[in-house]
Amino acid sequence: MTDTLLRGRILTFHREPADPDDTDAYTYVEDGAVLIRDDLIAASGAFDVVSPDADDATLIDHRPHLLMAGFIDAHIHFPQVQIVASWGSQLLDWLNGYTFPAEAEYANAQHARAMAGQFCGLLADHGTTTAVTFCSVHAASAEALFAEAADRNMRMIAGKTMMDRNAPEAVLDTPQSSYDDSKALIDHWHGQGRASYAITPRFAITSSPAQLELAGALASEHPECFVQTHLSENHDEIAFTAELYPDARDYLDVYESYGLLGPRTLLGHAIHLQEREISAMAELGAHPVFCPTSNLFLGSGLFDEAGLRAQGIQSGIATDIGAGTSYSMLQTLNEGYKILQLQNQKLHALRAFHWITRGNAEVLGLEKKIGTLDVGTEADIVVINARATPAMTLRMTMVESLSEELFVVQMMGDDRAIAQTYIAGQPQKKGVL
Repeated sequence: MTDTLLRGRILTFHREPADPDDTDAYTYVEDGAVLIRDDLIAASGAFDVVSPDADDATLIDHRPHLLMAGFIDAHIHFPQVQIVASWGSQLLDWLNGYTFPAEAEYANAQHARAMAGQFCGLLADHGTTTAVTFCSVHAASAEALFAEAADRNMRMIAGKTMMDRNAPEAVLDTPQSSYDDSKALIDHWHGQGRASYAITPRFAITSSPAQLELAGALASEHPECFVQTHLSENHDEIAFTAELYPDARDYLDVYESYGLLGPRTLLGHAIHLQEREISAMAELGAHPVFCPTSNLFLGSGLFDEAGLRAQGIQSGIATDIGAGTSYSMLQTLNEGYKILQLQNQKLHALRAFHWITRGNAEVLGLEKKIGTLDVGTEADIVVINARATPAMTLRMTMVESLSEELFVVQMMGDDRAIAQTYIAGQPQKKGVL
């Protein structure tokens, strides 16, 4: 396979920047290069240092654009691609009115595969190279998504949703079938290429105690897998959960009591938390996932990132398509910035871009594989154009620093700011260099 040498400004993070002046937290090279060999990053640094060892490489010059690690979306729903921006409801009504009817269609394997192609294409168009994904209750939906991701050599963490009550018959399984289907999918896909499996009970409302017990059994039998679910997104959701699980100390205790919490557990939303829940998350190493556009769209509430951070909890950040309103992790940062502003919490641009690259990789325990431009990591790379629109070009005439440029991209950017996306070294945007 021919080596590829990408030229441009490069930015990669070594740790989370404490503030905009924390230059030790990252490496920025004005005239940089990334050498790609066998789907991995073989060299990264100044162009005049890297290029002499790349005589036979195909050179792609992205100057003056910025090269960074591909974005990571830590919580997204594949079967909801056709219901993004469905008008007006809060969580439980939205699920019944839009989500469950749409997800019922994914029993059809042909439909699932067609939508998987659309889904992965949209992720790549927006600069996302890794996603943590809920499939529908149907094993065919997970098969379709894993197959599409494998065709693209795209890192995908996904699972068949488990739900056996409080939803229409077309989107229900049983405790045993959910265990059997998940087990078969784990055997088929987990660790194959760039696929990882996430054990996926949707949330406590749609899983009986018998199903959560078997989800916990899967987690015990396959500790290398992830666990993903939802937690404390909406006050009505929390109240209904308390009715269904009257013996639980709180919402989180439902999952805790079935052995579903640990460092590989991802808890979507986690907005309305009690002190005990926060302490338990910190002790067990579970990760909340901030979904700002979804939280605003459904009127769910304000995520307390600083409060969780103060307790030693590292949070992910995600689009939550389809209650989320954009596939763009840039627009996710935009709305996340505003939610934190409402609570007098600050999200400076360097920390924001760390969050959607190395930060989310750390949440997943995959920072040695993705999230940076380090040598030996997978060649998932995004090319950012800070002058992608007339408005951005005009704003950039006043920019005097890297941090200011990143903030412009964070607040004004979307898929148009993604000049190219490389997944395992292969360009995804057709007809674009």
